[in-house]
Amino acid sequence: MRIIGVNIPDNKKVGIALTYIYGIGPTRAEEIVVKADIVSSKRAKDLTPDELAKIRTLIEKSFKVEGELRQALKQNINRLKNIKSYRGSRHAKRLPARGQRTKTNSRTIRGNVRVTAGSGRKKLTKT
Repeated sequence: MRIIGVNIPDNKKVGIALTYIYGIGPTRAEEIVVKADIVSSKRAKDLTPDELAKIRTLIEKSFKVEGELRQALKQNINRLKNIKSYRGSRHAKRLPARGQRTKTNSRTIRGNVRVTAGSGRKKLTKT
């Protein structure tokens, strides 16, 4: 089953299945389920075409999701880079932009670089 170009898992409850769409978290998913008058314990495979249509229209009218949201985020970051703000320069250098320390603990933004010092001795090879 597809909603807004995303495959929704069939065996999950509707509220959880909607979170597979980029830009919809658990709170928004429950909001959508309530507005569409769908029982929250219903599985995604049990949705009728009318209920699917309600969900689609609610999402399209109310929220930016998927490509539109990704594009908006990218534009915001590019704007920061263009005005040469501090945050923009941090994004350009691929460093944490929100004040985190970088001596340690910035593995996720720098890539998982794990260079640890061992004992310095090379392992003996048996000959």
